[in-house]
Amino acid sequence: MSAQTLTAPPASPTANRWAQLVTGMVCMVAAANIQYSWTLFVPEIQETHGWTRAAIQVAFTIFVVVQTWASPIVGYFIDRYGPRNVVLFGGLLTGTSWVIDSYATSLTGFYVGAVAGGIGVGCVYATCINNALKWFPDRRGLAVGMTAAGYGSGTALTILPIAAVIESSGYQTAFFWFGLLQGAVILVASFGLKAPGKNEVQFSSSVLQSRRDYTLKEALQTKVFWVMLLMFTCTVTGGLMAVAQLGVIASDLGVKEFEVNLYFFAMAALPFALMLDRILNGVSRPLFGWVSDKIGREKTMFVAFSMEGIGIVALAYFGHNPWAFIFLSGMVFLAWGEVYSLFSATAADTFGSAHIGKIYGVLYCAKGVAALLVPMANVLMEMTGTWSSVLYTVACMDILAAVLAITVLRPMLVRHHEGNGVEYTSKVVHA
Repeated sequence: MSAQTLTAPPASPTANRWAQLVTGMVCMVAAANIQYSWTLFVPEIQETHGWTRAAIQVAFTIFVVVQTWASPIVGYFIDRYGPRNVVLFGGLLTGTSWVIDSYATSLTGFYVGAVAGGIGVGCVYATCINNALKWFPDRRGLAVGMTAAGYGSGTALTILPIAAVIESSGYQTAFFWFGLLQGAVILVASFGLKAPGKNEVQFSSSVLQSRRDYTLKEALQTKVFWVMLLMFTCTVTGGLMAVAQLGVIASDLGVKEFEVNLYFFAMAALPFALMLDRILNGVSRPLFGWVSDKIGREKTMFVAFSMEGIGIVALAYFGHNPWAFIFLSGMVFLAWGEVYSLFSATAADTFGSAHIGKIYGVLYCAKGVAALLVPMANVLMEMTGTWSSVLYTVACMDILAAVLAITVLRPMLVRHHEGNGVEYTSKVVHA
C-alpha cells in the first residue's frame, strides 16, 4: 500500500448527514427503555411473583448478551441490506419485546422477551452507530457520541411516566403500552436512514486516522484490537452493573425512599438519581467524543476512566448518604457513557469505515462479556455482605483501563499507523 498523509484533500460532506444523525438519535432514544428502564421493573416483578433478584436479572443478562453478541451478524446485514431495512426489523422486535414481557407469567417468558429485545435493540444500536461513523469521519467522536447519547439519555423523559404507570396500573400495563410506542417510533424513523456515498465524507486532521480499510479478519490479527477489547470489557462492566443494580443498591443502602426536596419539586431519591444519571450518561457521550476529536482518543479515555473509577470508590464509601448517592451515581454515569463513543470512534480511526459494522460489532461483544458478570455482582455481595466489595472490584478495572490507554494503547496505535505507511504531522501524533 502506498503512503498517504493525513492532509489529503477531503471530500465535501453534504447537509444530509446531519439529518441522518438526527434520525439515528431518534431511533436510539426509542430503543433505550429496554435497557435503562429495566431496573424500575425488577422490584415489582419480584414482589408479584416472588422470584429471586438473581433469577430476574438473568433476563437483563440475556438481553445484553444477545444485543452485543449479535452485533457482528448485524454488521453483515447492514452492509448487505442497508441501514433502513435493518432498523425497520429492529423496531419490530424492540416493540414486541415489551409486549411479550407484559404477558409473561414465568421466568421463561421474560427470557424470551429479553431475546427479542436483544436482537431488536442490537439492530437499531449497531446500525445507527455504524451510520454515524461512516457519515462523520472528520467528527467521529462528536457524531457517534450524539448518537450514543440518544441511547444513554433516551429514558430521561420516560423514567417518570413509566414509574407512574407502574405505580397506578401495574408493570404489565407499562410494558405493553410503552412497548408499542417505542416500536412505532423506530419503525417510522427507519425510513429516513441511508448510507453515505463515496464522495460524501471527509477525514480528520486532528486524530490518528487510517485511510486503509481493514477487513474483520485483518483487524482480529492486530494486537491493538485485543487491547481495545480488554479495555472495553473493563470499563463497561462497572457502568453496566450500575444500570442493572442501581435500584437494588439504593434499596440495600437504605436511600431508595429518601425524599429529595428541591423546593420547586420533590421525589424519591432513586427516581431522581435515575433521571439525573440518564441525563449525564447522555451528555457524556457527545461531550467526551467532542473532546477526543480535539485532544485524541487515548488521553480522553485516561481522564474519563479515571473519573469513573474514583466515582465508584466514593460511591462505595459514601453511598449511605442519600445526597452523596445521587451525586456520585451521576458522576459514575457521566464518566461511563463515553465508552460507547470513544471505542467506536477509535475502532473506525484504526481500521477504516468500510467494514466497521462487523469490526465494531465484534469489539462491542465486550459488553456481552460484561453482562455475564452482572449476576455475579449479587453473588459477591451476598458472600461479603456489602456492595463495597463489588464496587471496589469494578473500580480497579476502570483504573487499569485508564492506565492502559496511555501506556499501551497510545504507542501501539502510533506504530500501527506508521506500519501502514501513513505520515502524520507532529501535531496529530502528540495531540
